[in-house]
Amino acid sequence: MFRFRVIKTDKNSKARLGLLMTPRGVVETPAFMPVGTQGSIKALPPEVVLSLDYKIILANTYHLLLRPGPEVIEKAGGLHSFMNWKGLIITDSGGFQVYSLARFREIRAEGILFRAPIDGTQHFLTPELSLEIQLKLQSDILMVLDTCIPYPVEMEEAKRLTQLTHNWALRSLEYWEKNKREGRAIFGIIQGGMWEELRKESTQFISALPFDGIALGGLSVGEPREMRNRVLAISTPYLPEEKPRYLMGVGTPLDIVEAVMHGIDLFDCVLPTRNARRGTLFTSKGQISIKNASFKEDFTPLDPECSCYTCRNYTRAYLRHLFQSKELLIYYLLSLHNLSYYGKIIKNIKSAIRKGELHNLREKLLELYQKTDQEDGDGFE
Repeated sequence: MFRFRVIKTDKNSKARLGLLMTPRGVVETPAFMPVGTQGSIKALPPEVVLSLDYKIILANTYHLLLRPGPEVIEKAGGLHSFMNWKGLIITDSGGFQVYSLARFREIRAEGILFRAPIDGTQHFLTPELSLEIQLKLQSDILMVLDTCIPYPVEMEEAKRLTQLTHNWALRSLEYWEKNKREGRAIFGIIQGGMWEELRKESTQFISALPFDGIALGGLSVGEPREMRNRVLAISTPYLPEEKPRYLMGVGTPLDIVEAVMHGIDLFDCVLPTRNARRGTLFTSKGQISIKNASFKEDFTPLDPECSCYTCRNYTRAYLRHLFQSKELLIYYLLSLHNLSYYGKIIKNIKSAIRKGELHNLREKLLELYQKTDQEDGDGFE
């Protein structure tokens, strides 16, 4: 009911094309997954996201636990029905969000004790509870609870947290064996910080377990791009070829291409929609800020090489006016453009793999984005 198949590999890198086959449909990989943290891709209706050819999105266990609560969503028929999304849904376990709220939480051997910042209520999130919540949400792909390791961190602390992730992975599988649902999948998560031996150890440990897919966690937490690529180079040789590989929380167009070259299949990141709300756009000429005063009387499209609804119908001058006036329409228009751009990047990556030209695409994006990337390492909206 849930299968993954590699259909082509790149002769010049570890990049690959694949098919993620599920009861709800097929996802061609590499694939980017827009982030709908609270059951919504911010500013965009689900049918618009589908029209941009996205087949899978990410939602978050932590936020949906706090509101409206998994019981409400279960009564609605699951998250797909609740938010009117026709594609696949992958749900993060909540581990990264708890990591991001350090002053509200305490990591214990059994799980994570935390206070909700919205109302101060206390919760204890365990590996088993995280999966129970995700089953109530009726996610297509469930993520196990892990401990995201900050950067920088001492090796002993990284080792302790990685061991917790391993222990929780085993507990998650034990729970899953008793409660799993037909047609749904569970992914394990690799940790290890930026320490080479810990990354190897974690990759080998998680990859040996009977997960349906493998995720690389603990990246996009403020580390330099070169360090992230080194961790990928260390980890991917130990990943099973026959399972989908998911790099969590990454990233910019350049980040994605470089990770694809290391053999990664799936990505999620808040950047296209978050940057849009901040007025930063991805374009064929690199990143631009719609707040720039030079656009006040610029009556050309946002990106002359883009055919999205925004670029076909509105000028930079009008978009700047909307942003400066804080008109709500601007968030829809800019978010639509950025997700359209990311969709085009993914199509270009697939085409480049087929033609053996991925290195050329990487060099082009390096020239466009090496000076303007704005990744902040905060992976939720």
